[in-house]
Amino acid sequence: MSSLLTRRRLLTLAAPAVLLGCDTLGRAPRFHDMVLKTGEWLSYRSQRLLGSESLAREFDPSQMSPEFRTNGSVSGGSPAYKALLQNGFADWSLPVTGLVNRPLTLTLADLRARPARTQITRHDCVEGWSAIGKWTGAPLGAILKDAGVMPAARYVVFQCYDTLGFSPYYESIDLVDAFHPQTLLAYDMNDAPLTEGHGAPVRLRVERQLGYKQAKFIKAIDVVDNLAGIGMGKGGYWEDQGDYDWYAGI
Repeated sequence: MSSLLTRRRLLTLAAPAVLLGCDTLGRAPRFHDMVLKTGEWLSYRSQRLLGSESLAREFDPSQMSPEFRTNGSVSGGSPAYKALLQNGFADWSLPVTGLVNRPLTLTLADLRARPARTQITRHDCVEGWSAIGKWTGAPLGAILKDAGVMPAARYVVFQCYDTLGFSPYYESIDLVDAFHPQTLLAYDMNDAPLTEGHGAPVRLRVERQLGYKQAKFIKAIDVVDNLAGIGMGKGGYWEDQGDYDWYAGI
């Protein structure tokens, strides 16, 4: 049997294990919630077969890009965000709510006081460019553990300050990616606080997915059991427009 056929058979036979094999810190989405196209679903299953904690490549400081372009919105835009920007985000706070036993409200100082992770990774944009940068932030999984994710939870939704068109920007990931060791709420880029263009004060880094999943200008985090009632129900701003897939694994 060829290696191609072997891999295809493995993906088919392993689907139940992928859906049911995640523990309480990394549950896979229910299939009927995802509403994925065939290629997207196969990509999702393939990533999960590789292991929930397989790491994105990390690079040496000498390999960092001399320029790291901004992507998506370059400003939080709203009056509320502009007021926070003007006072150095002293009044910014991040609620972590939804299907958690212990809702949290974290200030920027709280996030910076938590155990941090620093990683040098490549950002791959769906528009075809990439750049290598250094990110420091609080691992999202540790925050979710402190909040106590409920058994019914399946997704983490990031509400953002920026608005494109008439809709507030948002994104979502499943608990497998949320608890991945490289998934950060990043507050520093290249050893300096995030600039506005790169999503200050805090942005998501989910290193095994494409750039549009890296939500910027984060306003709130909500842990949910499905995505149907959020936005247009497809899991993110661009996904709702039909432009990109919900799962953007690389």
